[in-house]
Amino acid sequence: MIIVTGATGQLGRASVEHLLERVPASEVGVSVRDPERAQDLADRGVRVRRGDFTEPSTLAAAFEGATQVLLVSGPAGAESHVAAVDAAVAAGARRVVYTSHMAAGATPAPVFMPAVGHAETERHLERSGVAWTALRDGFHAISALHMLGRGVETGELRLPEGGPVCWTAQDDLGVAAAVALTAPERLSGTTPPLTGSELLDMDEVADVVAELTGRPLRRTTVSDEDFLAELVAGGTPEAYAPLALTFFTAGRRGDFAVTDPTLAELLGREPVRLRDVLAAQLGVAAPAGAGA
Repeated sequence: MIIVTGATGQLGRASVEHLLERVPASEVGVSVRDPERAQDLADRGVRVRRGDFTEPSTLAAAFEGATQVLLVSGPAGAESHVAAVDAAVAAGARRVVYTSHMAAGATPAPVFMPAVGHAETERHLERSGVAWTALRDGFHAISALHMLGRGVETGELRLPEGGPVCWTAQDDLGVAAAVALTAPERLSGTTPPLTGSELLDMDEVADVVAELTGRPLRRTTVSDEDFLAELVAGGTPEAYAPLALTFFTAGRRGDFAVTDPTLAELLGREPVRLRDVLAAQLGVAAPAGAGA
């Protein structure tokens, strides 16, 4: 029995779908916060149980009978991820696969705040006593759309200076997760960065969006202080605004400016480009034969 957490989220669902291409549904279970949202998986023969990282007591039943558990990381943070690792081990899982982040290996220490928690969870995996894989995923391409915010509507993208980013499609990362679960000899321990094959900074992202939509999108570089002030003015809680800023401070340091061929080798093709992810999300067609 392979258990996948977060199966109603984008990466979790992609992982399940690609896993079901490789193993029977009767060998797959999912742990989700709201089982009703996974009813279609239950209808296909997947075991569906409630499990919530923020309520560790729910994980024992969710992980019951697991030989492997895929822990799809979420916003809950390292403490919840560590508890989930412990719950998987306690349930008898012989292997734990965790969706980490490429920046978790940044030196001398991660600047991007979520990567700090990923690094802590990786260290806990090493001490878990079971076989493990930390999938060091490239930066999720869908995040670029969140970074754009209302810029697509207003025609101005107001962000601090950043750096190149290896935007990576979540569906491609779902393939990597399925491979890790079914061919562990290919992905074990800490993986190389699982990235797309192109690097684009936010200036280039703005150019891509302008080309896709046919509307101008001006990139305005603002100071870190102004960015924080504008976030808070727009409704972001003051305690969380600095976390968003760390994307740009880490980017300036080059923490996301890495591409690696491992994901393409697993896919047997080039990874999906950012422009194709954005085109799908924006409901437009990507120009045939277009570049980055």
